[in-house]
Amino acid sequence: MIKKGDIKMAWYDEAIFYHIYPLGLTGAPKENAYGEPEHRLNTLLPWIDHIKSIGCNAIYIGPLFESVGHGYETTDYKKLDSRLGDNQDLKNFVAECHKKEVKVIFDGVFNHTGRDFFAFKDIQQKRESSPYRDWYCNVNFYGNNEYNDGFCYDNWGGYNLLVKLNQRNPAVKDYICDVIRFWVSEFDVDGIRLDAADVLDFDFMKALRHVANEVKPDFWLMGEVIHGDYSRWVNQGTLHSVTNYQLHKALYSGHNDHNFFEIAHTVKRLYDMGSSNPNGFKLYNFVDNHDVERIYTKLNNKAHFTPVHILLYTLPGIPSLYYGSEFGIEGRKEKFSDASLRPALNLEDYKNALTDNSFTALIAALGRTKQQSKALSYGDYKELQLMNRQYAFSRNFEGENVVVTVNNDDSDFTMTLPAGNVAEYIGALSGQKVRVENGNICVNVKANSGDIWLPVTNGTSEKQPTVTPVELRVEDAAKTASSIKAAPQDNAEVQKTSETAATPVAAEKTASVNAASTDKKSSDTSEDFEKGKIAGLQEAILAIMEKNGPVTDQMRKDVTDNVYHDSLINWIKSFR
Repeated sequence: MIKKGDIKMAWYDEAIFYHIYPLGLTGAPKENAYGEPEHRLNTLLPWIDHIKSIGCNAIYIGPLFESVGHGYETTDYKKLDSRLGDNQDLKNFVAECHKKEVKVIFDGVFNHTGRDFFAFKDIQQKRESSPYRDWYCNVNFYGNNEYNDGFCYDNWGGYNLLVKLNQRNPAVKDYICDVIRFWVSEFDVDGIRLDAADVLDFDFMKALRHVANEVKPDFWLMGEVIHGDYSRWVNQGTLHSVTNYQLHKALYSGHNDHNFFEIAHTVKRLYDMGSSNPNGFKLYNFVDNHDVERIYTKLNNKAHFTPVHILLYTLPGIPSLYYGSEFGIEGRKEKFSDASLRPALNLEDYKNALTDNSFTALIAALGRTKQQSKALSYGDYKELQLMNRQYAFSRNFEGENVVVTVNNDDSDFTMTLPAGNVAEYIGALSGQKVRVENGNICVNVKANSGDIWLPVTNGTSEKQPTVTPVELRVEDAAKTASSIKAAPQDNAEVQKTSETAATPVAAEKTASVNAASTDKKSSDTSEDFEKGKIAGLQEAILAIMEKNGPVTDQMRKDVTDNVYHDSLINWIKSFR
């Protein structure tokens, strides 16, 4: 059993994140005209109360800073994107969040810049004589590119729109560290999500961690990492956390395939990866974000929205909710655009969601439950029962034993589970009370649903769990469809360039895989060719690994399980 004295508690250990892609949510134009500030960020101020009402206590918002289009081709790290407003707007937004006890982290796009960034513009003007020629990787004045610069350079993901910074250059390292200090002093930010962390230089990340330790108590660094051994990034010297794409995949496919073994196996692997310490190895858990399809869209059985989110909020890690998914909205990846994943929403359209939309009520109940249970943030993890369609586990901290049950079958299922020496439990979602008999509880888990069983202590202490029974009504999702609209569109060519470059994540294995993530191959490319291409990349990674040292069976499995083209490319680049 984990005890309070065994761990150091920080705000992010109990965080429930709300993820905002601001250019989409505010309906900003796809292209930046670099004109007068348009104060769209101020329209997000009412969202803070909504975010609090559904139990979230932290916001991940970004990208925020001046850029050409989608936000990941930075023009100025110290200026709020003029499509969103000015720096005072951002200061006010963070201050209002803090006033309401909500932490804020920004997107840190430090692997690459846009072509309008001052250092790159200087190279364009002065060429070999530019003092910034070594700020980027492999600038070659004997080459050229599609922009006819008269030189070429390394980029991210094959896109010259995204110029790769030379993170081993001390001047670059110092500059980015100063950017972090500026964000703290100017905006009072509480942490940073590092874009494309799986291709960042490790010494560079160590420098960022040093600055994080310096600028603010419990300043949090979380990195975007797709595949591999997460402990390479999450440790005392580099990052506090990374994006848990392994669990993300398991959560939706484990339900679609009626295979809770996939989820439990993934949890065990991650738990072992962190040396069975859920507090020293807290990953950033999510079921959707700005790069992948909405969870409601991905689920074959929409009622599985309930068990998926129960697991999101109760398994070891830090849960994150992507804006709008609390309403049960759809979002499908399109061939040349991620716009439908990043829609403009009007909060007024959802003003009664807590009472009228059971999706929102469910998310709020889960947020409230996690906030009142330390075990769900700090507790150990113990599997209690596992079948293809039923799954139960416990989280235990300082004597508080919480039991979680989920069911992906179309019929109810009865579970008898060990429950410790507490006399009674109550279901956080059902409100049902069950007595402990002979150390066990016998609970009915509803079809395509689940519950979180909280211990009821003796007496009338204020620590008694509060519950509000809630049951998902799938028909509520359809009510929101007419309220959703994508952000303004550009012409097809700009859309193709900006949106595919904006996706720093392995493409989903769906029919809508975009052309960029499949190396711009034509839509009629054969399946055999695709499989051969993936196999070739996997073999290349294994060959590099073998040169670096012994390759374990688990390492080999990690490679062969990864069938995502972009992720494999990034993995190869990470060895350089």
